[in-house]
Amino acid sequence: MSVLDPLNGVAFTAFGQHVIWSDMIGNTIGLAALALGWRRSIWTWPAQFLSGLILVAAYASAHLSGGVGKQLLVIGVALWGWRQWQRGRRQAQDGSIAVRFAGRRERGVLLAGTALGTAAVGGLFTLFPQLSWNPWPDAYIFVGTLAAMVAQARGLVEFWFAWLLVDVVGVPLAFSSGLAFSGLVYVVYLALVVWGMRDWWLRSRAVADRTVLEGALS
Repeated sequence: MSVLDPLNGVAFTAFGQHVIWSDMIGNTIGLAALALGWRRSIWTWPAQFLSGLILVAAYASAHLSGGVGKQLLVIGVALWGWRQWQRGRRQAQDGSIAVRFAGRRERGVLLAGTALGTAAVGGLFTLFPQLSWNPWPDAYIFVGTLAAMVAQARGLVEFWFAWLLVDVVGVPLAFSSGLAFSGLVYVVYLALVVWGMRDWWLRSRAVADRTVLEGALS
């Protein structure tokens, strides 16, 4: 008996879909982490770390190596993001997390890195089919999540756009993989992403306007 067996047991069944404990608990914590990110709370990172730990078991049960790898990245990036936001909070004058739009070069690096990363990981999964039964969507979500978290750690508004693109593929993949709760949570993510995108967008504009005003007065 594996130590993961209790986590991967069925919590309940709804509409013919089995919902396992690890899928339900991990995604509930992940949903809280996204809400905390929307509020620019530094506790988003410990929540993402814990969610990643639990979801490793869920994706392993569905034989989605890309999902497992994604959660391992979530764990690592959550530690880095926590450190980045601690620094950012000290730099912001009002004690909050400073957010902004990416510069042209930053945006180009994010897009190119995501495209090249998806091609590389998707090619790897294709060469070794045992790693994933659905290689390209799996690779897309794997790399897209990494790009989104890096953008979040840097306080970039583009973080929300990246999550939106991940969700478009994540919803159908989760349902087709038997992770029904993940699919439902991804739908809720969409709503939070739209609200969070608006909040960060308005905040970044307010910061930019204040910077221009301060420059004009100095």
